[in-house]
Amino acid sequence: MAFGRSRFAGSSSSSTSGGSLLSKVPLWVLRFLQFVFAITVIGLYAQDLNKGYRGGLYSDSKWGFATATGVIGAVSALVLIWPALSMWAWGWDFVVFILFTAVFGLFAKIFIHEYAGDNGAIKRLKRAVWIDLINMLLWFVTFVYGVVRFFFFRKGKSQFTGRATV
Repeated sequence: MAFGRSRFAGSSSSSTSGGSLLSKVPLWVLRFLQFVFAITVIGLYAQDLNKGYRGGLYSDSKWGFATATGVIGAVSALVLIWPALSMWAWGWDFVVFILFTAVFGLFAKIFIHEYAGDNGAIKRLKRAVWIDLINMLLWFVTFVYGVVRFFFFRKGKSQFTGRATV
């Protein structure tokens, strides 16, 4: 029994997750890329947190926010890889998109116009800004995909009687 479907609704082999295997592959690829780039964000920003902790310095909340956003993105990408959940989670995709937008804006303002020279940390953080942009765009794409699937391709029957089209 699939999400929101009655076994008496007369549905054929498709479920709420809908579609063929071929229609699910792009979503799987997007979620995999979201996971990989979120892990990359964690690695890029957490090493500065670790250096500050080991050196007895304070941890800057900006780097903590970026790392936490990376963790939220990675866990969300793993959970939402199932298309049945992904169709209903477009709101969460939007929330994660906003989080990565904030991280991108925050670090772009700091590091885009910064002269790196021979400073490896600045070079790394300038690259991290572009990874944030990629994350932001990936989450926006899955948000739009979820909205389109939810509002335009949702053709199910009502849960209890199976007569009304939902």
